Formats: sequence, structure tokens, C-alpha cells
Amino acid sequence: MTTDELLGLFPGSKDDPEVRASTTGVTQFGTATVVLTPEHYQAKEKFPGMTQATVRLIDGRVYEYTVNYSGPAYSHVDKFAAKFIEGTSLPAADQWDAYVGMDNQMKTLTCADFEVRAFAGGQGGSLNYVVVKDLLADKTFRDRRAKARAKATPTP
Repeated sequence: MTTDELLGLFPGSKDDPEVRASTTGVTQFGTATVVLTPEHYQAKEKFPGMTQATVRLIDGRVYEYTVNYSGPAYSHVDKFAAKFIEGTSLPAADQWDAYVGMDNQMKTLTCADFEVRAFAGGQGGSLNYVVVKDLLADKTFRDRRAKARAKATPTP
């Protein structure tokens, strides 16, 4: 998804000075981070319960997004993940990997090209979130960052 396609999901976001600045403030690695709050735009009904979306772009394309929700509370992350994956072809939450030590709160699904992480927690589910990441684009970003660090480090 391109930057314009992303902003098209949130009518009015293109006119937001903060959003405009974040989409044009590309780093040396070709990345930008956009924070979108649905309640500020005409799309709030399309995203019930979503409090914020933090979207990372590389070369003008979405490669990672984190969606924060305002609840409800879930007794187990599997119930939250099941709700998130409704209508998709993703495997059931019981097939995801639990995060050691937070088995009831966080799970990760790692596929060939992408990863999905779900967290359920906080009072009333106030800290619920999902992260979806394109692993190939993330590798591009990490490679660019490593090359920049290598250039910046003087050789003895």
C-alpha cells in the first residue's frame, strides 16, 4: 500500500499538518512513521475501538503497522487474536507462538513474508494491540541501517 492509499483510508488525514510532515520527513534509510488517530478524521466509524495506528513506511510503501485498541478486556490473547483474524485466512490463534512469560497476553504468527503479533492486556483491554510487519521490507530497512552504521564506524 502506498502512502496515498494509506491516507485515503483516513479522509482528512492528508490535510493534517503533523501527518503531512511525517510522510515527507523520510529518514536516510527511506523510512517514515505516520501516526493516525481515527477519531480525528472522518473514518472513525470504519475503525471501531481503534485508538491509534502507527504506520511505518519504506520507500513510500507501508511495511509495518501497529493498531492500538481501547478494549475490551480479553481473558486470553487467543480470544483477542481470534477476533482480529475474523474473515481472514490466517491460522487460528492456537497455532500461533506464545511469548514466553506472557503466554496469556502475547502471541506471534510468523509466515514466510510477514509476521503478526497480538497483545491483550491493560485495564479494560486498554493496551490491546496488533502489529503486522512485512519481513522482507523490514530486512531491507535493517540492511540499510547496518550499512550506514558500518560507514559511520571508523576502521582502526
